[in-house]
Amino acid sequence: MLQKTPVLQAQNRDQTGTRYCQRIRSKGQLPAVVYGHKQAPVSIVLNFKEAISHFNKGEKIFRLGFDGSKEKDGGQVVLLKDLQFDHLGTNVVHADFARVDLNERIRTRVAIHLVGEAKGLKTAGAILMHPTNEVVVECLVTELPEYIEISIADLDVDQQINAGQVKLPSDNIKMITDSHAIVAQIVIQQEIVVGEATAAEGGAAEPEVLTAKKADGEEGAAAPGAKGAAPAKGAAPAKGAAPAAGAKGAAAPGAKPAGGAAKK
Repeated sequence: MLQKTPVLQAQNRDQTGTRYCQRIRSKGQLPAVVYGHKQAPVSIVLNFKEAISHFNKGEKIFRLGFDGSKEKDGGQVVLLKDLQFDHLGTNVVHADFARVDLNERIRTRVAIHLVGEAKGLKTAGAILMHPTNEVVVECLVTELPEYIEISIADLDVDQQINAGQVKLPSDNIKMITDSHAIVAQIVIQQEIVVGEATAAEGGAAEPEVLTAKKADGEEGAAAPGAKGAAPAKGAAPAKGAAPAAGAKGAAAPGAKPAGGAAKK
């Protein structure tokens, strides 16, 4: 791996500050700093396009070549520790490097590459979740991998791969990321939709149900004007209707006719 270590052409810079760094970036250069190993920090300038092309490939170990030197067996070996971005979070504006010794163990992040097609994805509604894109490992500088491959071919629905299950390239590499961190899992997207729909249906108002007592009361009530229906208590009889037997005001047997009535 060390034989493939790229060389970044660097220049020392004496001036620092926001305005000076802005002028550096306007010239197509990237301001950076190198620190560590109980030595004073050194401010440097890199070629922006060259540096970014290596950063985008996930490379972290470099040799710094000064004065146009390109020999891979010379120059300071450094580890990319941090990148600073602009306020939009899109463009790199500064880089931090740490001096490293070839015989020391370091801790750094390594990208995760998922390999294969999970068999669980053949299930309707199944999706692949990849919440952890990189893990933190501890190893020698010379053993630091560019990335770690994880096969997901046997991953089925409701199964997951945790960081503790990741097979590392070497026994000398130690996993620092929490072993329970989920690297990949297969879930059914439809379960979430059905759960929301059920909750929405459960809140709907139920229709009113008539009880037997209420129904009987409504059926037993006579409709106004129904044939043969008795008038309500105290109500006047309908016009032209014969008075009911025994009703007050009916002519009793032998009673005198009302005034104005014709005599026989």
